[in-house]
Amino acid sequence: MKILSTFLLIFCLLRAEAQLTYETLYVDYDSSWTYKNLKIVPVRRKAGGGGQDPANIVSLSQALRQGLVTVSERGTTSFDNVHWLRFNTHSDKSVYIAGGEVIAGGRQDRMIVRDTILGPSTKDQYVPVMCVEEERWSEKEKKFVYGNFANTHLRKVLDSTPNQVLIWREVDRQLQAGAFKNNSLAYLSRNQDKKYVAAGEEYWGWFKGRLGHSDSTIVGFVAISGDRVIGSDIFAGTDLFYHQLEPLLRGYIDDAILFGAPVTMKDPPVKRYMDKLLKDEKSQEEFVHRNGKIFRQDGRVIHVNTFLKGE
Repeated sequence: MKILSTFLLIFCLLRAEAQLTYETLYVDYDSSWTYKNLKIVPVRRKAGGGGQDPANIVSLSQALRQGLVTVSERGTTSFDNVHWLRFNTHSDKSVYIAGGEVIAGGRQDRMIVRDTILGPSTKDQYVPVMCVEEERWSEKEKKFVYGNFANTHLRKVLDSTPNQVLIWREVDRQLQAGAFKNNSLAYLSRNQDKKYVAAGEEYWGWFKGRLGHSDSTIVGFVAISGDRVIGSDIFAGTDLFYHQLEPLLRGYIDDAILFGAPVTMKDPPVKRYMDKLLKDEKSQEEFVHRNGKIFRQDGRVIHVNTFLKGE
């Protein structure tokens, strides 16, 4: 009987560890932060709610910065290869790559299509991507560098359809909305606009001082602008969350600057949104099916991402 009880306890703990619902999480509305057009409400692990990060894993931004992975074009100048990039790992660590992350360079800038984990390997590994720079295909391949997450509007289009033309249309719409000068219809053209960059740094500097790495319970957040929830991102553990925090939050900041408004939404409608996401596994599956995505590895939920409901 004692052995059976121990087994059941371990099973329940492992099952809870595998999920990202109210069983293990809570939304800390009392600790929210608001700056101009953006409000961030942290999602925290409950005491005893697990929250161990996947073992021996680094984010794409870390891996590129530390030389643990290199990215290159799949082919030479063939357009048949535009929707795939070659990844080579150079350590015993796995690399977590999230859908919506942008990498600049190569023969044109790209955006990762879906979440994946690349294990250590001496072989080439290929990752699906979409172009976010319509009018450049260079004969000479530039070095790929990290370009943060795309904002939630572009990430939602990516999640809704793998249609390259619709991705380009959304990029073009945003470039026009921000009046960003560009030579190649590049999503990252906004980074050449001094006023935009200064506004983004102002937002990031404000939030950076409040989302400190010393808080060991935060695993994600829900973001609000104006009278709407614009999205949420929740991860399996705090390390993974903090490694993604800056590029992820910069994507939300971009959304708030381009399309946002001063925050007027109160907590009750935010709670209703999060109840649909976190109530239980069934509700989460149904809600995310229409409004986001879930990434699992070996049955464990690693990342849950949602977008603006109904837009």
